[in-house]
Amino acid sequence: MITPYNSDWPEIFEIERRRLDALIDAVSIDHIGSTSVPGLAAKPVIDMLVSIASLVFLDKQAEALQAAGYQILGEHGLAGRRYLRRHAPDGTRTHHIHVYKQGDDNLRRHLVFRDYLRAHAHERDAYSALKHELVRAGVDRKAYQSGKDAFVTALEQRALAWAE
Repeated sequence: MITPYNSDWPEIFEIERRRLDALIDAVSIDHIGSTSVPGLAAKPVIDMLVSIASLVFLDKQAEALQAAGYQILGEHGLAGRRYLRRHAPDGTRTHHIHVYKQGDDNLRRHLVFRDYLRAHAHERDAYSALKHELVRAGVDRKAYQSGKDAFVTALEQRALAWAE
């Protein structure tokens, strides 16, 4: 489930960024999540953050996105977001794509969190240690996610304060 940082992840992101950019008119496409932070252990799934001028336009691209292998899950529990996933031919999940309208506060939140972890090795290492601890405890996916929630929320608050 959790693997050491892989120096190939930025290139894997870049390949998918170019692929996605050819399908939609994005304002920006950024690499976020644990795979975007050098030295951070992660599930080997590339998280991408997309800023777009119009979610309506994106919704109209559903057929082309599905034909290109993206699974479209709508807001998927977060108002104002469009969430897409991509899988390898063997069914392994490879990408999560979080799309927000340009100017949405969630865009900044994700980028600040990433940049904070990149700039603060002790925070990155503490986060990595928590992930490994949860895996060693043998928790399922849902318990793994909830086991990180309080830590991530506090970390996010420190990151936002740091960015001010």
